[in-house]
Amino acid sequence: MAAKLRRGPDGLVAAVVRAHDSGEVLMVAWMDDEALHRTLTTGRATYWSRSRREYWVKGATSGHHQYVRSVALDCDGDALLVSVEQVGAACHTGHRTCFFTDLPVSSPEVTP
Repeated sequence: MAAKLRRGPDGLVAAVVRAHDSGEVLMVAWMDDEALHRTLTTGRATYWSRSRREYWVKGATSGHHQYVRSVALDCDGDALLVSVEQVGAACHTGHRTCFFTDLPVSSPEVTP
């Protein structure tokens, strides 16, 4: 899979993380080749922290673990979809998902 990845200039690829059971989007994180390798071989979601410049296993300090059930590569090779069994909150703020702030949208009328 790593050979098919289209990484950014920093060597990273976006990892969209969703709940395996519901499909709910939980968070977005970043992976490099080593983080992906660790994720695939351990079954524990491992990411690259751009701010701390280090690997982190989700839940190692918070106890809010992610057990990986599947990983898929998108059609362009520039994003991963990681399906996990989420234990506790996925967001560092304590929310189940990082996507808890809705923005107003003006939607056009839908006609059949």
